[in-house]
Amino acid sequence: MKEVVISTSGITMEEVVEIARRGAKIKISDESMQAMQKTRDHIDRLANSETPVYGISTGFGALAQKHILPKDRVQLQKSLIRSHAAGMGEVVETEVVRAMMVLRLKTMCSGHTGVRPETAKTYAALLNNQITPKVLEYGSLGCSGDLSPLAHCALVLMGEGEAKDENGDFQPASELLARHGIEPVQLAEKEGLALINGTDGMLGMLILAIADLRKLLETADVVAAMSVEGQMGTDQVFRDILHSGLRAHPGQVQSAKNMFDALQGSEIVSSHRHDDGVVQDAYSLRCSPQVAGAARDTLAHAERVAQIELESVIDNPVVLANGEVTSNGNFHGAPVSHVLDFLAISSTDLSSISERRTDRFLDTSRNRGLPGFLAYDPGVDSGMMIAQYTQASLVSENKRLSVPASVDSIPSSAMQEDHVSMGWHAARKLLKVVANLRRVIAIELVVAARAIELREPLKPSPKSAEMIAGLRKVVSGFGPDEYMSEQLEKAEKLIS
Repeated sequence: MKEVVISTSGITMEEVVEIARRGAKIKISDESMQAMQKTRDHIDRLANSETPVYGISTGFGALAQKHILPKDRVQLQKSLIRSHAAGMGEVVETEVVRAMMVLRLKTMCSGHTGVRPETAKTYAALLNNQITPKVLEYGSLGCSGDLSPLAHCALVLMGEGEAKDENGDFQPASELLARHGIEPVQLAEKEGLALINGTDGMLGMLILAIADLRKLLETADVVAAMSVEGQMGTDQVFRDILHSGLRAHPGQVQSAKNMFDALQGSEIVSSHRHDDGVVQDAYSLRCSPQVAGAARDTLAHAERVAQIELESVIDNPVVLANGEVTSNGNFHGAPVSHVLDFLAISSTDLSSISERRTDRFLDTSRNRGLPGFLAYDPGVDSGMMIAQYTQASLVSENKRLSVPASVDSIPSSAMQEDHVSMGWHAARKLLKVVANLRRVIAIELVVAARAIELREPLKPSPKSAEMIAGLRKVVSGFGPDEYMSEQLEKAEKLIS
């Protein structure tokens, strides 16, 4: 199994995905261990001084003016984590929790948070032993970091709360830690804040969504080309001269190239190239690169933001290289929440145009000679009629989920935290939108493949033939109606 080394310079997005989804092991570099120890020595000196320092010898948030006596500081850390682990709702997915945890560990290893090296090592041990804290969906406002979700993780580090084992079963954290020989951490000064004050939840979900969309956009272009082919559309609108030569948005140029290439060698497309009966294809066919390309460009922007955030140190207060411990506002999730909302919008638009292409296949007034609903025996069979209903319901939900979360703000903490990002909620929405988009494209694939096969004896392009051959290994071809849900779920699994 792959091992990921976390150093003061952090890790890559690909490594985050490896740890979150595929259980890659973590090793903390010697450089990081030394950096953490150096900073910790400085924190210990400040903790023993008589001058109050926020996060070290004071209360938190609206209670920051209250000086905490040394005898109460261990209890202060416990109280912080216990009180902030206040989530409710459904359990958050394992891969999301793991992504969030490795990002918080990455920040600890920067040497700017003041945690002890042994605390970071124990946090890594949770990940390496597949111990996943029970994190609940509601509780984060995306400002002061993803406080509640991260507090649920810190609670397990303390040997409290619940966590999943390697088999996905929830157990008391104390029992899980004992089984793996992990000693619960008794948090020292500053460590409580360092464990919860970051944008790691929303960033983790953004990184996972980016990984999914990178692959999904490639598939979406090919499936869109199959729809053009199956509907006797033209490939000429995808020529490079019309894109890089006239409107050179990088994503549009790439999507047009993908579609043009996917249609090469198609007897179906060639058969009507000089047909004067159809002057222009419908927008859902002709403008596919413009919509998919805009989604590509949005994704590229989101990747830039995610990369900057991944290279950042998010904590408050933060320990600077010169030893200064200073408050800041870098925990505010606005940069991340904005692109999360933006990705949801572009992904929803992509699902919308996919559904429109599907619908054209089913209507005999628009599908150029195909049977109604692509049914084997229209009337007796309903064909793909209700598959399009499912698509429509998914697109409708995506539209609701694309209402931006980042424009909302509910003040908290006695008006100390009077503007929040709602980035966690933007991320939760985006994951649902991406999952729905995958289902929508899966349905378009099933429908387009059936339509192309109905164009025989004309042969499809080699790329379409390859896609259809892969699909037919798991999904039946044209014939009497079958259990449709099972067919569509197999297509979705194939895409994912």
